[in-house]
Parts: sequence; structure tokens; C-alpha cells
Amino acid sequence: MPIAREGWPLILVPLGLAVVLFLLRWPWTGGVLLLLGLFTAFFFRDPDRAVPGDPRLVLSPADGKVIVAGPAPAGNPLGEGATQVSVFLSIFDVHVNRAPIGGLISRVEYHEGQFLPAFQDKASLANEQNSVTIDAGGAGQRVAFKQIAGLIARRIIFKKQVGDTVAAGERVGMIKFGSRVDVFLPRNVLLRVRKGDRVVAGVSALGERP
Repeated sequence: MPIAREGWPLILVPLGLAVVLFLLRWPWTGGVLLLLGLFTAFFFRDPDRAVPGDPRLVLSPADGKVIVAGPAPAGNPLGEGATQVSVFLSIFDVHVNRAPIGGLISRVEYHEGQFLPAFQDKASLANEQNSVTIDAGGAGQRVAFKQIAGLIARRIIFKKQVGDTVAAGERVGMIKFGSRVDVFLPRNVLLRVRKGDRVVAGVSALGERP
């Protein structure tokens, strides 16, 4: 199983200490560190995904459970008539984020904030977050998403910048240790998920463009 490179320092340190403690014949403490290293490796897994080839699809940028699927509130990145889909990631989900559509990154904005539990509605506005807009060209072809830190997640990683071009399903970043991703779809997109659905980043379609 591939491992995201951001995780290697957090994996190797406890594993290395575990080896030292085993050599010093401190098996219980070494065992705890070994388990910590193995869990961290599990958390930072980065499996390859078979991305659908249909360019009309808006893919989920995150693994997890859909906790919001409906009209977006005022002040959202796409304006009036947009639809919001929010995906909650537990610590057991893959945390690598992927581009929901292919296109040009036209906007990236990072905002400091709180670290409320990510499943709460107010976390969408109050928590630390990184907001990204991708423009596929043409009217109604913009999709935005927000990487939102949670109670445990305190590190947002985004590997792209304004002006970069991305492919649908391409790896673009991650949020460490439990989080939330809000996706904003334009009014002309047909919603294909509902609250309670499980989705897979780069594979599951949140919506379909005309």
C-alpha cells in the first residue's frame, strides 16, 4: 500500500524508537510505539484509484460520509443557487484529497480559525480552512471545495497554487487526523448523492454537469 510522503517522519520516529526499546528489553513500551507507528502508516495510506473517465462528473475530493447535501448558504464561493456537499472524514478514512474536476485553479485562500468538531455545521465557517476554486472553462463550469481542519486535525496541506492545471481525481493535498471537506457545485449540476452516503475520493460522483 503506498504511503503519502508527508507521513514518513511520523511513521519512522516511533518505529525507530520501538526498535531501540526492544533492544533495551523494554518490550511493553516498545510495543506501544510499534502499534503507534503502524497506525500512523495506516492513516497515511495513499491507495491508487481508478478515476472515472466521464468529464461531466464532479468527483468527491475526499473519502468519508456525506453529512450535508443541499442548497449552499449565502456567502459560498459560487454564489446564489449553488449546492453544497460536505464529507466528514474519520481518523480511519484515507485523508489524501483529490481534485473534483479537471481545470485551472483560479483561487486559493487560507483562513485561520478554530478547531471545532468537523461534523458540526458551524465548523464550515469557524474552523481553520483552505478554500480552492477550479475553473473548467465556460459558464457554470466552476467547482469549489474547502479543506477544513477538525478537533484533531491541525494541519492542512495543499500542494497546488493559483494558475496550476489539475486533472479530475489528481492528488492535491491532505488534512491530517480527521477533518471535513465542503464541496460547492454550480446550479446546473445534477446532485448524485444524499446525506448518509459513503464516498471515495477520485471515484465517487457527487454530481453530474450537463
